[in-house]
Amino acid sequence: MKSHALVMLRRNAKHIARNPTSVFNAVLMPIVIMLMFVYMFGDAFDVGVDYIDYATPGLMLLAVCYGLGSVATSVNADVTKGIINRFKVMDVSRGAVLTGHVVASVLTNLTAIAALVGVAFLLGFSPSAGLSEWLGIAGIIVLLAVAAGWFTVALGLSAKSPETAGLATVPLVMLPFFSSAIVPAEKMGPGLRQFAEYQPFTPIIETVRGLLNGTPAAGDVIPALIWCVAIAVIGYAWARSTFTKRA
Repeated sequence: MKSHALVMLRRNAKHIARNPTSVFNAVLMPIVIMLMFVYMFGDAFDVGVDYIDYATPGLMLLAVCYGLGSVATSVNADVTKGIINRFKVMDVSRGAVLTGHVVASVLTNLTAIAALVGVAFLLGFSPSAGLSEWLGIAGIIVLLAVAAGWFTVALGLSAKSPETAGLATVPLVMLPFFSSAIVPAEKMGPGLRQFAEYQPFTPIIETVRGLLNGTPAAGDVIPALIWCVAIAVIGYAWARSTFTKRA
C-alpha cells in the first residue's frame, strides 16, 4: 500500500511538472493576487495594521484553493479514460490512487504557500509568531490542505468529464474572497457579513492570523479545527464511495 502510494505520488508530481498551467495556477497566481491587492488596493482598506500583515494569512489560505481545479481534472481523467481500470489489472491499491492525488495536492499547496510567504517578507511582512506559533500555522494549513484535497478528489470523481470537474472547484476557489481574507467581515454589508462570519474559511484564516500575531483565540481555533476535520471526513467518505462505484 505504502509503495503503491509513493508510485502514484511520483506519477502525479510528473504530471504537474509537465503542465505549466497547473503550476501557474497553484504557485504563481496567489503571488500575483498578493501583488495586486497590496499595491493596487491596499491603501483603500482600513484594517488597523499594515495591509500586508493583514492580507498575508488570508492569501496563504487562498493559495490552498488555487491549484484544486487541476487536481479535480486529473482525478476525473483517470476515471473517464480508463486508467483506473488499468491499475486494477496491475493490482495497484485503490486507496493508493486517491492518496497519491491528495498528497501531491498537499505538497503543491505547501510549495505555493512557502513562495507566497517569501514574497510577503520582501514586501514588508512582519509577523510576531514564535516557533510554536509557526508550528501551529503549519499544522492548520496541512490539515486544511488534506481536507480540501479529499473534497476535491471527491468532486473530480463525481463529475462527468474533466471539464466539468474543473468547473466544480470554482466555488472553493471563490469562497475565501467572501471571508475575512481581504477585509474584516465586520466591514462588509448586511448579508455578506453574516455569510463571511459563518463560512468555513473565516475561522481558519482568523486562526492563522492570530497565530502570526502571537495571540490565537480559542473562539477561532476550535471552529477552524472542526471545519477542517468535518470537510476531510466528508471528502474522504464521498471519494471512497464514488471511487468504488465508478472504478
